[in-house]
Amino acid sequence: MENKILTLLGFASKAQKLSFGFASSSDAIKGKKSKIIIVSSDISEKSKKEIKFISEKYGVQVLELAETNQTKLSAAVGRNCGIISVNDNSFASAISEEYGRKC
Repeated sequence: MENKILTLLGFASKAQKLSFGFASSSDAIKGKKSKIIIVSSDISEKSKKEIKFISEKYGVQVLELAETNQTKLSAAVGRNCGIISVNDNSFASAISEEYGRKC
């Protein structure tokens, strides 16, 4: 399941539909560009708490990839990061649908 999500994130990265890191993702949320937030399992609790707070305030869903650390996430998108904002409806809905299949 998470491998397919990582593949989708790789495609979104090549299409330049992502924001990388806490600051850029926060700006995307506040600018109403962000459709969904992806966080790796090993980011700090402080960062996780803050991005979830901002996301809830603006009504953006946060998905935590429990089996994916920053190394795997970074390899999938080609940039070093633990928080990613998906700024495209099509990619966001595909990722959310795939994430929902796990539950």
